[in-house]
Amino acid sequence: MTTPALRGDRRDGTPRHVVAVIAFDRISPFHLSVPCVVFGEDRRGGGVPDFDFRVCAAESGPLTTTAGFSIALTHGLDALADAQTIIVPSWRDPDETPPAALLDALRAAHARGALLVGLCLGAFVLAAAGILDGRPASTHWAWADDFARRYPRVRLDPDVLYVDDGDVLTSAGTAAGLDCCLHVLRRICGAQTANYVARRLVVSPHRQGGQAQYVQQPMPPNPRGDRLSGLLDWVSGNLAAPHTLDTLAARALMSRRTFTRRFRLATGTTVGAWLLAQRLARAQQLLESSDESVEAIAASAGFGSAASLRQHFADAFRTSPSAWRRDFRGVNAR
Repeated sequence: MTTPALRGDRRDGTPRHVVAVIAFDRISPFHLSVPCVVFGEDRRGGGVPDFDFRVCAAESGPLTTTAGFSIALTHGLDALADAQTIIVPSWRDPDETPPAALLDALRAAHARGALLVGLCLGAFVLAAAGILDGRPASTHWAWADDFARRYPRVRLDPDVLYVDDGDVLTSAGTAAGLDCCLHVLRRICGAQTANYVARRLVVSPHRQGGQAQYVQQPMPPNPRGDRLSGLLDWVSGNLAAPHTLDTLAARALMSRRTFTRRFRLATGTTVGAWLLAQRLARAQQLLESSDESVEAIAASAGFGSAASLRQHFADAFRTSPSAWRRDFRGVNAR
């Protein structure tokens, strides 16, 4: 996995990363706002890079929205020529073939190495351009069957929040686009920057997931104000300690059966799966934000040995901890 290099023209001569978003007539304001709020707002006071952010369209003139107001744009498709990250935030109608000029521009951008992102029905646009052929992808669950019929060469997975396939990412519907954009920000700038933006947006900084960078549907947030909530917080802060179903049930002052039932109701998963996800997330955080050795990180996250951490990383992400560190430390974009 590679992340597009930074470039641009800041006053101090340091590069800016060019992010372009495709707008279109009858666009949903929410879908357009997702990449705008992640990449387009000035948060340099919090260390977020000053992106060269552009909203582009194949059409000329004001664009209507599904909320009854119009938006005026200053960029056409020519603004995609030097964009390193291009986001298609949705599409107005799965039955409508996108304009040929837009499809040609996306193909050209992909050929030169730009990172392409299709959020929600934006996956239909990337598929129409042929960019998703032979690749894994996701889209809004309500249109998954239609997508599969139209684009049988795409390996569609409708049960995940988003799919990171290196130079192409696609997401499920609506709020999953926010998760996907934060993941892209994380790739470009590292975990610290993405976590800062997530905190400002009051959302989870990173939705933890399944195989090969597929981020599975998230667990519900922990309930507050009860014994189980306190236990989960304690375990999250003490991942290096050995934990079993029996020791956790005893700590929660519950029988094994009651604890298992309450735990699944609260988290949507098993103790073992939840604990592994927490440990993987902790290892990811340390790989991205520290210079600790893989051995030290394995111990801190509760894996016991570097070999165990490497095996779980390979099973979950199809990569190694060292490769994860290299890919996700981010480029210093300040």
